[in-house]
Amino acid sequence: MLDGSLEIVNNAAERAIKPFVIGRKNFLFANTAKCATSSAIIYSIIETAKANNVIVEKYLVYLFDNLSKLGCQDNENLGHFMPSGC
Repeated sequence: MLDGSLEIVNNAAERAIKPFVIGRKNFLFANTAKCATSSAIIYSIIETAKANNVIVEKYLVYLFDNLSKLGCQDNENLGHFMPSGC
């Protein structure tokens, strides 16, 4: 309450989750837990890219090209693939 730089409203957060809420009915077709988890991961990646002003299509191509070269156990390097807001 004492920090004047904080937003009073959460409109930005609500706009960010709107595509997820709209797609909620599509999740009815996710008939397995694995499918639902995959959908949630894709939505998270896309919305994170949007929040960082990254062109989503180019970012997904970048991810698919580079993550396919990583080993399955190379989780410590995943942070390098996060959008940087460029």
